[in-house]
Amino acid sequence: QVQLVESGGGLVQAGDSLRLSCVASGRSFAMRNMGWFRQAPGKERDFVAALMNTGYSTSYADSVKGRFTISRDNAKNTAYLQMNSLKPEDTAVYYCALHSTGSIYDARSYADWGQGTQVTVSS
Repeated sequence: QVQLVESGGGLVQAGDSLRLSCVASGRSFAMRNMGWFRQAPGKERDFVAALMNTGYSTSYADSVKGRFTISRDNAKNTAYLQMNSLKPEDTAVYYCALHSTGSIYDARSYADWGQGTQVTVSS
């Protein structure tokens, strides 16, 4: 069982930046693809970004492409989501997750989840 702990969320103004971190316990982190998802109140959990276990292949939702960057440091069992040019519509709880099987865009394909960190962007 892998435990994931996110941090770095907060209240910022539109145009600001935040960097989210996700620290994993256990030895399997480096071997697994990982992703970031977000969930706004009353909405489904949506794909934000994914990064393969090698750290070289990434995928982003169209809504964040060019503004967000996903990365990982396998030596530190840590993943990051750098968020620039934040918009009010980015407001949500952000979750990191480790992929199990299936589409990397589908939350059901991820077996391990963190507790989430709140990001609020004011206009």
